[in-house]
Amino acid sequence: MRALSKLEQVLPSRLARRVAALHTFIVPLVNRGPTVDAAMLSTLAAACRDYHRLRFSYHGRAGAPTERAVEPHRLVHTGRRWYLVAWDVGRRDWRTFRVDRIEGKPITSSLFAPRKPPEGDFAAYVSRTLSYMQYEYRARVTLHAPIESIAPRVAPTAGVLEAIDANSCLLHTGAHSLDTLCVHLALIGVDFSVQEPAELIDYMRRMAERLHRAAN
Repeated sequence: MRALSKLEQVLPSRLARRVAALHTFIVPLVNRGPTVDAAMLSTLAAACRDYHRLRFSYHGRAGAPTERAVEPHRLVHTGRRWYLVAWDVGRRDWRTFRVDRIEGKPITSSLFAPRKPPEGDFAAYVSRTLSYMQYEYRARVTLHAPIESIAPRVAPTAGVLEAIDANSCLLHTGAHSLDTLCVHLALIGVDFSVQEPAELIDYMRRMAERLHRAAN
C-alpha cells in the first residue's frame, strides 16, 4: 500500500487519473467475505518478517474474545479470507487465526526464534486445518479417479488429496453435519468409497433410500 501511494504521487497526471478511476469506479458484484484492513495486514506481515511476538484480542467462532500471545510466522490467503499462522505461546501449539477476527491493533513485544513450519509447510497446514481438522465429522474417502482430474474440483479449503495410484486418490475432508458431507461428496461427480467414519456410511445408505423413493 505504501508503494502504491508513492507511485501515484509521481505518475504523470494522465496516468494518475486512470489509476484513480480504477479505485473509484470499480465495485464488486457480490461480497465474497469479510474485508481486512491493509494496516492490519502490514502490521502482521512486519511482525512475521522481524520475528516480533504479538498480543491481540481474538474473537473465535463461538464465545467471548480471548487474549492471545503468539509468535507470528506466515500470512496465508485462501482467495476469500486471510489467515495468520502462529505459535500460540499460552497453548504451546500452532494455531490458525482469521485476520478479520483479530480485534483492535496488535501489540508488538519481544523477539522470538523462528520455528519450523507445522507438518513441514504453512500453506498445507492451513489447508488441513480448514478442510477437516476443525470439523466435528471428519472423513477419509477413496475417490475412484486420478488425482489430476479431481484436484480442480476440490478447493484446498474443502479437502486434502493424496494420490493412491494412477486411477484413484484419497480425500480428507470434514463438515459440521453428515448431510453436508454427503452432498459435498456426491457433487464431486465420481465414484467413491467411504473409509471412515462408519456413521457416514449408515447416513448415506438412509439418504440413498430416501432419494430412491423420491425418484419413484
